[in-house]
Amino acid sequence: MFPVKDTIPSRQPPLMVWLLIAANTLVFLYELGLSEAELEAFFYRFGLVPARYTHPEWAVVFGLPLDDYWPFLTSMFLHGGWLHFLSNMWTLWIFGDNVEDRMGPLRFLLFYLLCGLAAGLVHWLTNPHSTLPTVGASGAISGVMGAYFLLFPHSRIIALVPVFFWPFFVEIPAVFYLGMWFVSQLFSGVLSLAAAGQVGGIAWWAHIGGFAAGIALRPFFVPPRRPFQDDEYDIERAFMRW
Repeated sequence: MFPVKDTIPSRQPPLMVWLLIAANTLVFLYELGLSEAELEAFFYRFGLVPARYTHPEWAVVFGLPLDDYWPFLTSMFLHGGWLHFLSNMWTLWIFGDNVEDRMGPLRFLLFYLLCGLAAGLVHWLTNPHSTLPTVGASGAISGVMGAYFLLFPHSRIIALVPVFFWPFFVEIPAVFYLGMWFVSQLFSGVLSLAAAGQVGGIAWWAHIGGFAAGIALRPFFVPPRRPFQDDEYDIERAFMRW
């Protein structure tokens, strides 16, 4: 199931979403110009490696600077490949514009970064001995999805469901889509804690932490609604456009 769009158009141009996508794109283009060895060193230097903070002696052996907490921030602008990059940017585009509408560009940027930091912190606490670098904007984007979950309960998601070679488009309530997504992340995260050794692949707990942070922080970043604002009107207008 692949989300194509939501049913609530943005009222204002999502300037901060565009800037975040542009920043991620520039960094990803830089990554494409690196050799495999250079890229690995780049990820270890600017990606989030939990063991770097849990086992500083390990960090010294591998030449990673101590007392450097910038990777909690820089890791959310790195991506491990085309699919990782495109899926994250597409998700940010779908859910970010409406959340930015309600918060405003600067509040949205601060909210996004705080959710990303919270996601990184949760990932570190749940995988303290991992020596694998974690990269990606998905923790911060999960926070945006958490805020969307509460801000737009009547929204719907148009999703593509491929059946053999035929594409089918289905309309799903956003609360159901995001709720099921969170449950799947939680289920996978709990299973990952039972796995011995290194945790690779998907940082489930970063997604969980980001989503929870988005829900918790949302009241501090959304100004009071004006009486004439009505998302139901936007939904009706979106259906006519679709």
